[in-house]
Amino acid sequence: MPSLDEFNSQPADRAVEALRSCNAAARFAAEIAAGRPYPDAETLVRRAGEVARGLSWDEVSMALAAHPRIGDRVSEDSAEAESSRREQASMGGAEESVRAEIEQGNRAYEERFGHVFLIRAAGRSPEEMLAELRRRLDADETAEQAEVTEQLAQITELRVRGLVDA
Repeated sequence: MPSLDEFNSQPADRAVEALRSCNAAARFAAEIAAGRPYPDAETLVRRAGEVARGLSWDEVSMALAAHPRIGDRVSEDSAEAESSRREQASMGGAEESVRAEIEQGNRAYEERFGHVFLIRAAGRSPEEMLAELRRRLDADETAEQAEVTEQLAQITELRVRGLVDA
């Protein structure tokens, strides 16, 4: 992981590549990289959240395509996959009944909304994620798109913070 100084000074293509592992929407990485240098990690993280919250639904959908389902065991070696494994670490200790309910809920959610259920898994127990999944299944599409965008922004902020050792 680069320090903030290293992130600020690395070539733009390397910064963009690193940022894509935080949020796969093309505009996100380009916009954050173009804003360098950042005076401190908090400014970088705050800007990352602002850009993520300002993405169009099409851009959010692009980012969603890079996220695995909650509870899926991700085996690929990409930076995105590594982040997902780390963020979903609590799922490793989930009771089989909770895991099965999340799997069933994922299918119902995808059928209803047409995309994966996205939640900031870091810091949440499997039971908390299941409760959120159940709650959000009842949301209308507009409210759920706003919720997904906010969850993506929170995930993005955590990943950007981790990107610069903050």
